[in-house]
Amino acid sequence: MRVLVLGGDGYLGWPTALHLSDRGHELAVLDNFARRGYDRELGVQSLVPIEDLDTRVAVWQQVSGRSITPYVGDLLDADFVLEVVREFAPDAIVHFAEQRAAPYSMIDRQHAVYTQQNNVIGTLNLMYAVAEIDPAIHLVKLGTMGEYGTPNIDIEEGWLDVTHNGRTDRMLYPKKPGSFYHLSKVHDSHNLEFGCRVWGLRVTDLNQGVVYGQQTDQTVLDPQLATRFDYDAVFGTVLNRFVIQAVLGEPLTVYGAGGQTRGFLDIRDTVECIRLAVENPADAGEFRVFNQMTESYSVRELADKVAECFPGPVQVEHLDNPRVEQAEHYYNVKHTGLVDLGLQPHLLSDTLIESMFNIVAAHKDRVAPEALLPTVRWQIPASTSSPTPPPTR
Repeated sequence: MRVLVLGGDGYLGWPTALHLSDRGHELAVLDNFARRGYDRELGVQSLVPIEDLDTRVAVWQQVSGRSITPYVGDLLDADFVLEVVREFAPDAIVHFAEQRAAPYSMIDRQHAVYTQQNNVIGTLNLMYAVAEIDPAIHLVKLGTMGEYGTPNIDIEEGWLDVTHNGRTDRMLYPKKPGSFYHLSKVHDSHNLEFGCRVWGLRVTDLNQGVVYGQQTDQTVLDPQLATRFDYDAVFGTVLNRFVIQAVLGEPLTVYGAGGQTRGFLDIRDTVECIRLAVENPADAGEFRVFNQMTESYSVRELADKVAECFPGPVQVEHLDNPRVEQAEHYYNVKHTGLVDLGLQPHLLSDTLIESMFNIVAAHKDRVAPEALLPTVRWQIPASTSSPTPPPTR
């Protein structure tokens, strides 16, 4: 199959492209390098050094003998999107090309507006390009489990059968997102469902949990194929942060009491989930939703697990939670769709955590310790522009 990966220079987009290429698909990647711009804006860098896209593509061809076609441009440029889709003629498009951090979207008004515009308008431009050129193209959209929030009922895979006043209908599962970033993903889901229902598009919406890990079977073939390892309080995920804090001898910073529970999955499962979705496309007119996670943990449980695995003393420090979220809550998520397609999950193990300690130890001189502490607060909206606005195009 011909597969176009949007956001193909990013943390998950790059290893996804390699995984699909390794499985024999013809690959193209598209990126505007905004993610690298966020690092410059925030004064941080990936813990593991990463090469530029041209180098990555060249090294992959040397290692594997397979080519990946790079495109550089922005989804907000509708003409560019149309041109790329027409030229590459993909069978499937994997869409990672969005600003992905909740804290980044909550910095101030400018960052909230940027996130909504970048994510929602870019996806709309993509939808129109697919509808105009070939509605049979299967669009695999990376959503987030954060769309659902933490409702006091079981979370189904995207849809809910509702009975009200004696009548029953199948409806999109109600959403209670916790940031302007998560809200942008909800808007995407509603727009995509509309495109399926009205235009006959075929879409798989992957509501993904928190991804951990940095290595896949393909990225370990050469150091120049490495993907990002984010650790800062804006883009870094909680397990990455805890692992780095343990290696540096810093306390593991748990927000609030640590009862917040989320779905998690290994990066190797992420790329495999996408392969399964690409190779088993949704039907024409179908808006298919998979909850892409393998297990759930509370923040407190993760901190305890890292402390138990680390070969040295570890302290846990509870900070005032900068976010607005429930301290303790019910969390039961249905996630059978991808397993039914053949996913064999890698569950979080002591061995995996120990391997992350080794990665961090090798690059700990690249850590900016001050970036580990939260600076973005949910409760007080910042309406003025920050001195370092989002990257311009």
